[in-house]
Amino acid sequence: MNEPDLSDRTALVTGSARGVGRELLLATADRGASVAVHYHTSADAAREVAEAARERGAADAMTVQGDVTDPESVDGLFAAVEAELGDVDVLVNNVGDFAPARWDDLEFETWNRVLETNLNGTYLCSKRALPSMREADYARIVNVGYASSEKGLVSPKNFPYFVAKAGVLMFTRMLAADTQNEGVTVNAISPYVVENSDEFPEELPRDRPASFEDLINPLLFFLDPDSEYVSGENVEVDGGWLPEDV
Repeated sequence: MNEPDLSDRTALVTGSARGVGRELLLATADRGASVAVHYHTSADAAREVAEAARERGAADAMTVQGDVTDPESVDGLFAAVEAELGDVDVLVNNVGDFAPARWDDLEFETWNRVLETNLNGTYLCSKRALPSMREADYARIVNVGYASSEKGLVSPKNFPYFVAKAGVLMFTRMLAADTQNEGVTVNAISPYVVENSDEFPEELPRDRPASFEDLINPLLFFLDPDSEYVSGENVEVDGGWLPEDV
């Protein structure tokens, strides 16, 4: 497994007070990064993650509050990180609400929240991070997608999530092309079902969901300085799931 040295890097993982975001952030702390634990409402959980990050080897750790769907809030949270830890070298866009219901049963507010947290949040945070990243010799953006989204996966259930994640993967490819002459790489990790997922299908590939470690492995590959020529890629962490199988 890749073991990149992140001791001189600052990592910001959105939505890192809980779940997948927490584990991805702690993986960067394990490699010595200074980390910013982002949260929207889970302040107590974020403080616990920051303390765990310090115990696991983070050069420094802080918590930062912000709404990733609001441009002013995004600017404020990045400004807070820059003031305490310096420019962000590693950005993981993990925030993204999930609404497992039929499209016509969703309230418009829920429909919008799913689209905005997944797609607009990724766009706003990446846009804010890029000016300093473009000037650096090393910078990494990793977006969290969803398995098979780039194949046009759709369903009446949870439709806005599929649309938003397809947009995240398109954005990943576009941003990789737009930064190809700079020290930035932009990639995506797309799980199917993870160990902390809200819902589990009756049958799972390899008889289990993806573990957090299954997601951490491609993250560390993307963060490795030796992966500088890998950009615009999407690693599907799905155990070989084939949604079109009949």
